[in-house]
Amino acid sequence: MIIFFVDQNLKKLPLSEILDIEKLNNVDKPIESAKGLPNDCYTNANYLAYEKEKIFFNKWTVVGVGSSIPKAGDAKPYNLLGIPLILIRDKEMKIRVFHNVCSHRGFKLLDKACNLKNVIRCPYHSWSYDFKGNLVATPHIGGLNNHQHKKFDKTKSHLKEVRTKIWMDIIFVNINSNEVDFEEYIKPLERRWSSFINKEDQKLIVHSNDYGYFSLDVKCNWKFAIENYCESYHLPTIHPELNKVSSINDHYHIQGLPNRFAGQGSKKYEQLIKGNKKFKSFPNWEKDKLKNSEYIALFPNVMIGLHIDHLYVFWLEPLAMNKTKEHMQIYYVGNESANGEYLKELRKENSRFWKDVMLEDISAVEGMQDGRNSPVYNGGNFSPIMDQPTHQFHKWVASNLV
Repeated sequence: MIIFFVDQNLKKLPLSEILDIEKLNNVDKPIESAKGLPNDCYTNANYLAYEKEKIFFNKWTVVGVGSSIPKAGDAKPYNLLGIPLILIRDKEMKIRVFHNVCSHRGFKLLDKACNLKNVIRCPYHSWSYDFKGNLVATPHIGGLNNHQHKKFDKTKSHLKEVRTKIWMDIIFVNINSNEVDFEEYIKPLERRWSSFINKEDQKLIVHSNDYGYFSLDVKCNWKFAIENYCESYHLPTIHPELNKVSSINDHYHIQGLPNRFAGQGSKKYEQLIKGNKKFKSFPNWEKDKLKNSEYIALFPNVMIGLHIDHLYVFWLEPLAMNKTKEHMQIYYVGNESANGEYLKELRKENSRFWKDVMLEDISAVEGMQDGRNSPVYNGGNFSPIMDQPTHQFHKWVASNLV
């Protein structure tokens, strides 16, 4: 099968002119003989245009979190690899995602985060939409002070809504509306985590308003962050202090089937305690797993760290072939742990700890980006023991390309 996409010059290019198909086929082999994704998957701008469609538009992709738009009317723009979107919470507190474009003359509706009172108003000709995307006002459409016209049907000019699902505050979209139902998509991970946090426990998570967010700008392709996150092999060299309390031998691999997530877990998580202060725990966490923590990459672009007393959502915003913005959101069990004054210093320390860990990873992911400019690099060889989750991610990307 020959697959085409349209580049900036409107020339149809087969995938074989972007990538070496033989190298791509070498990914989906037993790990001892497999190679990693070809260099072009990290350095070729034409490839990014292809990946945008096959990975980010065809799959359930993360574009933010609900806690960033907490009140009715809260709205913010988001750019998904060139596609302008609006994230908004409507008056019934439902989060919706629309294409950020007026149906009249294609003007971008929203360019900064704000709280809207009643409508989304286009700055160009003031066509206005309610929070459900319905076109409700068309000023002067029939001439001065004539705001309607018998030949114009408003119902055919509503905003285009994007298929959206909220799970544990994470906003997932499926731009092309062609992925499996989200409930089916997330079921394998929910089943895995049912012994830690069940659906009732998910309702307990609360985002921290003071030390619950930071972002990092990284000079690398988004895939390197996922690859690095999936494995514990780099702990001794990149995270020497973390390795002292939770070493490679304390970790285990996670490979979710069907192939939608992968990662690692630890059997030596220690809760942060200062005197008699500590965060509240998830109530249904199994007693024989009190020191377990799990670090899952849910493909394509979100990483979740689950602990008995908090979780984080580390999601990726791809900006360019070699630029990624990393967003860290931290959650706790109940509002007292998440926002109470009593535990504020503990939240501050927890946030600082995770930021230090993620900062240490930057040297690794940026180093891989630089190395991929080598013409002799063959995509890489995998450790049959240590690289299984990373290999699984490579196979997921390769299978979705073809």
